[in-house]
Amino acid sequence: MLSTEIENAAEAILCADSLLIIAGAGMGVDSGLPDFRGNKGFWKAHPNFESEQLSFEDLANPQWFVTNPQRAWGFYGHRHQLYKRTNPHLGFDILKQWCASKSSNSFIYTTNVDGHFQKSGFSESMVYECHGSINHLQCISNCTEDIWFNDQPPLEINEQHLLATGQLPHCIHCNGLARPNILMFYDDYWLAKRSNQQALLFKKWTELNRNKTVAIIEIGAGISGCSARYASKNAKGTLIRINPIDTQSNDTTIAIKLGGLDALKSIHEFIDSNTAPNSH
Repeated sequence: MLSTEIENAAEAILCADSLLIIAGAGMGVDSGLPDFRGNKGFWKAHPNFESEQLSFEDLANPQWFVTNPQRAWGFYGHRHQLYKRTNPHLGFDILKQWCASKSSNSFIYTTNVDGHFQKSGFSESMVYECHGSINHLQCISNCTEDIWFNDQPPLEINEQHLLATGQLPHCIHCNGLARPNILMFYDDYWLAKRSNQQALLFKKWTELNRNKTVAIIEIGAGISGCSARYASKNAKGTLIRINPIDTQSNDTTIAIKLGGLDALKSIHEFIDSNTAPNSH
């Protein structure tokens, strides 16, 4: 049913000098990560918060680090541990193979904070995490502009109520409370220095590839206010949009209505079958 789109995507990838991979929240679903887009997904994973009428957006708010740090770190500590123990799916390896086959360097633009592209072996220098990283910390009081890797001991967390106990992550400078270096909702205190440095690398990559053939592979990006969709709109190249639900597109977009892993495997199988030594 999608054979034409799969074939067109494979051709665009094979003909490209470089790839721009744009990944939204849907990229992690095939790794077994929960889909927290919308209250239903979050409340399915944590039903007790439905009775409190607390949504994912309500909890992803820096104010909790002031009013209830145990809950703040229960919420983010649980996510950090979940991302650490989850292995990225095969689709990451497929993307890595495609990037390695190109004559020019490729790049990753992601709204995800899980660090799974780096965990899959992508170089830090080719990843732009526009919303920050759960693997890095900053001071809650902004006593410094430093951002550091979170290598503090795992927290003890009541997963039902998302409450952390014991010593919470602390600032390496003032010893006060630390928080993840993530852009949260209604967040005036996020330190964007690390993300801004990645943005400069992305800008440089864009300039170097301005006159080259680029295939843009967008995976699991939603419609509503999504930075990933905005990046796709502004990128120059052939857009391959992979999404099981939201495949809004124009005449030049290759829209594949599948999950990320299924689509990547299908494209990869088509490429393999048509580039094998004995293929005709």
